[in-house]
Amino acid sequence: MEKKILVVDDEPKIVQVITSRLKANHYETCAAFDGMQAVHLAHEQKPDLIILDIRMPAGGGMSVYKNLKMSSDTATIPIIFLTADASPETREKVLEMGAEGFITKPFDSEDLMKKVNDILGEGA
Repeated sequence: MEKKILVVDDEPKIVQVITSRLKANHYETCAAFDGMQAVHLAHEQKPDLIILDIRMPAGGGMSVYKNLKMSSDTATIPIIFLTADASPETREKVLEMGAEGFITKPFDSEDLMKKVNDILGEGA
């Protein structure tokens, strides 16, 4: 059975690039374009992993993360933050919160796939 990954970003082009790369690697995908949609879809779809942008409308990535970690339905879903905010403070805060990964934009799709495969136990 294919693992499902929820991709959350307010930039449709980024969502498209990530989802096509994931699909090429035999992952099932779903997408959300803001924080509210992300929380709703995470509860509805129960993805195996979430790739989450930090800066978005209707709830940024940090609040989405906290919201998901407080719900018993979604608390165990691993989350990789993907963000244009490359500051060491943001990286440290995200990793302290317990996120499984932090990748900055523009991102290398090989690095992203390696991280995804490592987390989901599909590493080469």
